[in-house]
Amino acid sequence: MHNGKPHFFVGIGGSGMMPLAMILAGQGASVAGSDRSLDSGRLPAKFDALRSLGIDLFPQDGSGITSPDQVVIASAAVEDAVPDMVQAAKLGCPRMTRAELNAKLFNAAPLSIGVAGTSGKSTVTGMIAWILHSLDRDPTVMNGAVMKNFVRPEAPFASALVGGGDLYVSEVDESDGSIALYNPHVAVLNNVSLDHKSLEELRALFGDFAAKARTTVVNVGDPESAELARALDENRTLTFGVEADADLFAYNLQPEPNGIRFELEVFGNFLQMPVTLQVPGRHNVANALAAIGAAMAADIAVGDAVDALATFTGLKRRFELVGTANGVAVIDDFGHNPDKIGATLDTLHAFPGRILALFQPHGYGPLKVMRQELVAMFAEKLRADDQLILPDPVYQGGTVAREVTSADIIADIAAMGRDARHIPDRAAAAAHLAAIAQPGDRIVIMGARDDTLSQLAQSILDDLER
Repeated sequence: MHNGKPHFFVGIGGSGMMPLAMILAGQGASVAGSDRSLDSGRLPAKFDALRSLGIDLFPQDGSGITSPDQVVIASAAVEDAVPDMVQAAKLGCPRMTRAELNAKLFNAAPLSIGVAGTSGKSTVTGMIAWILHSLDRDPTVMNGAVMKNFVRPEAPFASALVGGGDLYVSEVDESDGSIALYNPHVAVLNNVSLDHKSLEELRALFGDFAAKARTTVVNVGDPESAELARALDENRTLTFGVEADADLFAYNLQPEPNGIRFELEVFGNFLQMPVTLQVPGRHNVANALAAIGAAMAADIAVGDAVDALATFTGLKRRFELVGTANGVAVIDDFGHNPDKIGATLDTLHAFPGRILALFQPHGYGPLKVMRQELVAMFAEKLRADDQLILPDPVYQGGTVAREVTSADIIADIAAMGRDARHIPDRAAAAAHLAAIAQPGDRIVIMGARDDTLSQLAQSILDDLER
């Protein structure tokens, strides 16, 4: 698929860029790249892992772009003024977005499975990957998160698989509209809720994506997805739902601190079987149903998919227990929109203990879009003895309008009677939580677009141990 062309990734350490670079390198392409985090010395282990794959890394100063034959890959967030982009324009290098490259690989596959939805995409993709791998289907997988089942000393950042089979599995992104580029054989629609775009835009994007597929696996337990399912050809649609009338139906949920058990019923097949997951929460039951549905669409028996899921260990930064010290658990989580954060808080509240939450917003733009929904969710989900801390949003350069800030969100939540505080500096916010934590508390660090949040979570655990 790379046609022998050298590829240069601008922002190669990004969660969507790194797995694509690994896939191309694994397919034998010449791959190089640059990243602001590399230049600033952040996350050196990530860049060491890329070098170990034969990927050359350069400063983001234009020095790595030397030939008009190089295909330059950049995410939409990379501005034209970045020196690499200036040099690419000067040399006349062909350019592609991350999504354009991924869609090109995806659409060329004999059997493609695209995972869409506002929440749960990475987890469902990881579950499907593990099922297919366990059954020797040898898939190629593009994920936006590290899949813990595939982590090895030689592959510490396993967010991609390079397979020799006919399957290409990828999460697909609606935030920039690039979901429209994908033509899936199997489309998974997990849920539809507010995040980066209005609901009207999301309904159109997800609806068009679902309608393209040979088989669409759709969550009718989610009201918006259920509405979209009504417009689909029922002969090409496989529905799933948690305690909802569906082809794949989960009931009798039994939560556990680090997992969940439930009963699965498959309509029309007269199948009933117990399912055990090593990842907790009702939302992960829905994720498991989505993965089982996708596996069925790839001609895998339900029982085989269920057996594989019993050994699925989850993803990095998805309700990941960092450790426990002095009776306080520290959890690292990717929650960054109302649905994701709400699901994490619900999962924690299934068991006793106060929640001390630090949520770093993933940008000023999303804060503006989600303001009302975020405030309403926190007001509903936080209990009287919980405490929420918001530092300032992640900022990694470029121009940005700061119309809605963390302080605005906190003021709205506090006005609704919840213990919510704005501590602008992230390190100070973390130190505050470590200082007030008591045995039985759970500290959860939430946010997206910033891999150093995992280091922050580890620093809190270290403080607690001291």
